[in-house]
Amino acid sequence: MNKDLQSKINDKTAVIGIIGLGYVGLPLAVEFANNSFAVIGIDIDKRRVEKLNKGENYIADVSDDNLKQLVSSKKISATNDFSVISKIDAVIICVPTPLNKLKDPDVSYILNVLDQLTKYVHTDMLISLESTTYPGTTRELILPALEEKNLTVGDDFYLCFSPERVDPGNEIYQIKNTPKVIGGITEKCTAIGKLLYESIIDTVVPVSSPEAAETVKLLENTFRSINIGLANEVAIMCEKLGVDVWEVIDAAATKPFGFMKFTPGPGLGGHCIPIDPHYLAWKMKTLDYRARFIELAGEINTGMPLHVLELISGGLNRFQKSINGSKILVLGIAYKKDIDDVRESPALDVMTLLEQGGAQVDYYDDFVSKINWNDKDKYSQNNLTAETLHSYDAVVIITDHSNIDYDLVKSESKLIIDTRNVFSGIKDSKIIRLGNTQSI
Repeated sequence: MNKDLQSKINDKTAVIGIIGLGYVGLPLAVEFANNSFAVIGIDIDKRRVEKLNKGENYIADVSDDNLKQLVSSKKISATNDFSVISKIDAVIICVPTPLNKLKDPDVSYILNVLDQLTKYVHTDMLISLESTTYPGTTRELILPALEEKNLTVGDDFYLCFSPERVDPGNEIYQIKNTPKVIGGITEKCTAIGKLLYESIIDTVVPVSSPEAAETVKLLENTFRSINIGLANEVAIMCEKLGVDVWEVIDAAATKPFGFMKFTPGPGLGGHCIPIDPHYLAWKMKTLDYRARFIELAGEINTGMPLHVLELISGGLNRFQKSINGSKILVLGIAYKKDIDDVRESPALDVMTLLEQGGAQVDYYDDFVSKINWNDKDKYSQNNLTAETLHSYDAVVIITDHSNIDYDLVKSESKLIIDTRNVFSGIKDSKIIRLGNTQSI
């Protein structure tokens, strides 16, 4: 007996397809499988597919044992054959949406998925796009291609946008307890999409359209980008004023209303905050409007690695050294603490600037053993020992991983540039903290 999609979702017989098995897609696939759905993952990366089908985990936010059990019980499988879409009931698209060199949206991954999706789309199917993109993508890009198959949206198939809200390494807020926004092309699309996500997520927040949902995601990360930009500019101001920015921010954060704490740093990293605001700015250019806040925040944030370079140069000058010919150790190259993700990490920019200045640059990161940097493989230092630290002219803390022995760093380093306030309140001539009077 053929059942409609709503019934299949309710009794969890719907087959869920996740396209893109990275930081967003794999945890989502696991969540659906944990809630008794059969999940088929689709990815063009053959290594990912092979690993997943062997039960081998490659995402830190996914439990190794949990994934192994789901694969062995056949709740999750993976393939790079898009023809499986023909037997899938709900397709969720979680592919990358980077920027090109001009900082314009690159939706080629979505278009590649769409080319395959249109071959196998069928009636009574839900399609949900989770990849961050500019407002209008779902309606203007995806909908026309699907309607060319003589299918009517809201009747024959259902189309929604539901932005991912993944925060790698966050042990408190994960998929289940992070509210999920969704906007469908029609009310029926929203209702079906809401029903599906409610089967795995505590709170689902419907909005009136996919454009509203697309803009929600961009607002969230533009808000963060602008406020981090403000914190970064205040840090530079405090250096010039002879004031400790960290003390100022902590004191301001005691106000119980009207203030939200953001802290400065060496620059922005990750797939979202450095990229999402540019999607909104690009869209506004097409409507003859200039997103000035976004542009200014972007200018300040992308300039922070250069400011870190100035701090390093100033510190070395105290010892009659220059960047040229110095040995520099970068501590932490992931874009945030206690994860292994280096996407858009400011550490890479700092390292490149140092190398361009003639320094010998190495890094230490227990979470990231190897990177491809400037078209060559570079490996982390094996151990952080007194001998290792003492062999460098300066140590630059870019990512404040919890597993680093900072007491050892403090005692054995000749010069420390601290961009994360690891050595808060410590007065030592060899420690230069971003946003502190000693940085002048």
